[in-house]
Amino acid sequence: MVDGNNVIHGWDDLRDLQRRVPGGAYPELVRRLGEYRDFTGERVVVVFDGRGATLTEERPSSGLQVIYTSGGQTADDVIERLAIRYADQYQITVATDDRAEQDVVVAAGGACMSIDFFRQRLDAVKREREDWLKRHRRKQD
Repeated sequence: MVDGNNVIHGWDDLRDLQRRVPGGAYPELVRRLGEYRDFTGERVVVVFDGRGATLTEERPSSGLQVIYTSGGQTADDVIERLAIRYADQYQITVATDDRAEQDVVVAAGGACMSIDFFRQRLDAVKREREDWLKRHRRKQD
């Protein structure tokens, strides 16, 4: 799971994009997570703080779930609730720098990684994907 707002505010490029184009960092993060999911096969759930009356979910591709909380709850609330509910059934890892959220997730049996470590992981997977594509293109030539 990914604390979407925490990542957007913590990564310089997404924070800058959000300042230049309000709302623009959300689809960019979802795009990157989709590429990560497509290459690794890992299920990805990203949770954003919402503004609407109800919680909404989108599934732009198989294995990628985007959740926008209702106005009365935060992404932290939803991530913590999901971790408590599913940590005994699934291997849950949450990318966030929010210490209180990390404590709840770990107490529930999940794991956490910093958003900087998650960025390194995404970048490594992107390089691996690009290398794979280069190798397969050469084979076709």
